Amino acid sequence: MTFLRKLCLIIISNQFNPKLAKNDPYKDISDEELVAKIVSKKDSMLFGALYDRYAKLVYNKCYGFAKSQDEANDLTQDVFLMLFVKLSSFKGKSKFSTWLYSFTYNFCVNYVNRDRGRKISDNSGTIEDNENVISVEVTDESLYDLQVVKLKKALELISPEDKSILLLKYQDNVSIKELEELLELSSSAVKMRLKRAKAKIVEIYKTLP
Repeated sequence: MTFLRKLCLIIISNQFNPKLAKNDPYKDISDEELVAKIVSKKDSMLFGALYDRYAKLVYNKCYGFAKSQDEANDLTQDVFLMLFVKLSSFKGKSKFSTWLYSFTYNFCVNYVNRDRGRKISDNSGTIEDNENVISVEVTDESLYDLQVVKLKKALELISPEDKSILLLKYQDNVSIKELEELLELSSSAVKMRLKRAKAKIVEIYKTLP
């Protein structure tokens, strides 16, 4: 175990306490201000406060990509480890929570792709090239009509990239505008990617018993 991983685990185990969260001494400080203080002071105690705010959210996102609670816990720790290292890359162009959504999903997508022994190949160019492949229009209403158990199975069978954008849009209610910022894609590319992902999950859903 590397020094940074040990440090992160110590921070997490020492700082995450529901009672502390209720009495957060930094509760009046915005996420963006807290991040700026952490980056400038390299303060692990402040990072613990940030962990308290977002540990549950990050865990929930990781759980959507994990095969078990233990794996989700490991993923959550790894996300915060990388966050501790990369926090200075947050430039304040969007809300911190929005940036953290993207950070977590990207981490999980890359984790799943590494596990499958392949690299992410999805990008806006590929989306545009595949536009003619989608022949069935899938509405939001038709997605909501799908049975939950079968839908969960179908989500495990589509690509991590497709799964992430569907979860962002329909589980987390992230707007198209926010998806543009998160994925660094144009509005048309985001809509095409959503259209493709919806068509794919419905296609797989229909094959399930």
